[in-house]
Amino acid sequence: MGLTEYFDLDAHDTTVRTEVIAGITTFLTMSYIVVVNPAILAGIPGTKPGIVIDGFSPTQVRSMLAVVTIVAAATATTIMAFYANRPFAQAPGLGLNAFFAFTVVGALGIPWQTALAAVVVEGVLFILLTAVGAREYVIKLFPRPVKFAVGTGIGLFLAIIGLQEMGIVVADSATLVTMGQVASNPVAVLSVVGLFLTFVLYARGIKGAIILGVLVTTVLGWLVTQAGLVAPDAGLVAASTSATYDITPLAGSFLQGLGDIEGFAFALVVFTFFFVDFFDTAGTLVGVGQAGDFLDDEGNLPDVDKPLMADAVGTTVGGMLGTSTVTTYIESATGVEEGGRTGLTALVTAGLFLASLALVPLAAAIPLYASHIALVVIGVVMLSNVVDIDWNDITQTVPAGMTILVMPFTYSIAYGIAAGIISYPLVKVAAGEYNDLRAGHLALAGAFVVYFFVRTSGLLASSV
Repeated sequence: MGLTEYFDLDAHDTTVRTEVIAGITTFLTMSYIVVVNPAILAGIPGTKPGIVIDGFSPTQVRSMLAVVTIVAAATATTIMAFYANRPFAQAPGLGLNAFFAFTVVGALGIPWQTALAAVVVEGVLFILLTAVGAREYVIKLFPRPVKFAVGTGIGLFLAIIGLQEMGIVVADSATLVTMGQVASNPVAVLSVVGLFLTFVLYARGIKGAIILGVLVTTVLGWLVTQAGLVAPDAGLVAASTSATYDITPLAGSFLQGLGDIEGFAFALVVFTFFFVDFFDTAGTLVGVGQAGDFLDDEGNLPDVDKPLMADAVGTTVGGMLGTSTVTTYIESATGVEEGGRTGLTALVTAGLFLASLALVPLAAAIPLYASHIALVVIGVVMLSNVVDIDWNDITQTVPAGMTILVMPFTYSIAYGIAAGIISYPLVKVAAGEYNDLRAGHLALAGAFVVYFFVRTSGLLASSV
């Protein structure tokens, strides 16, 4: 059976050539994750939370994570191709990796091995829930204004992480955050140059604009340092470019996490990941479907159970290998815009991810400020989802607005989603619009009230 028959290209009014071009386009637009995911997950002892491995430098850990990122993305996207026959690509999710590193490992002090174990358990639970159709049912209960607000909230969350790493936004005792000393900080100056260069490339419609912007910024930093315009220790170049393909310190480390847990504490961690991943994945799938015009009149993605299963299996495999939750990427819409309509587009993208294994040493040489340019660019692009929210309807404005605002200001995707879901039935009842409410809305709101109580009462932190 040929590709045309297997992926049913004729029924989708597409060709092999169109699908290949679409797959290449999708890969180019999301290839930045090979650099950015390791930069977020790889911790620095004493300064930055995340995955820290004794005996290995942060740069070496980043190269391991680059390999794991590639393998997880290729695996999940291949499943998407053959099982779901959708032109969607998957990889470790932005936002979820920040939640893993900064909230679970950093703020809560949970060992990264235990956090990976929670990801694996969560993935297995998602497989089971997807198999019986429970995830699809819950997603359909997701309030419409919250659906369309999730992408924007995540965008703001990513943007503030990126701006902080670039030295443009810094902490302030009086106002919490403020503008950094950009003019006197070489990292901030070059970050601004690289950011606007990337925006220019993106606006020009150049394929791979984000990864090109990151690479050009890295090269500029090296040239400025070599020319003696800044001190060698100014931070414009990576401290080390050593890389390793050996992922054995990461792969299977979740088993150590499973063997070193307290039942109640671990259950709460899985509970937290469950809510964050569940609704972040739902929001991302809706965002991808929205961009690709795949949604029905109710804002739902038809046959969503198949891409959800690809996500669930990808998350499980990724956690076993050593990375955070895998999800569908909004950049898949670029391939759709090029005409991609079937799983062949995803298969091409998966193949290109595997081919990018040759570039792991390059990923290890990219400094953090350059890699985080991608977060700001993607954050800005994700703001576009707000146009689908009916801002003239207060019962839409309140839950959407709470979702968008709470995410960046609390540094938590989960809190933003919870705020939106809790406020939805409250304003609907206040407005007397009882017919728009379902039992599921009330159940989700109640569950999130419990989640808020557990998360903010100190029970989780005090038990680990």
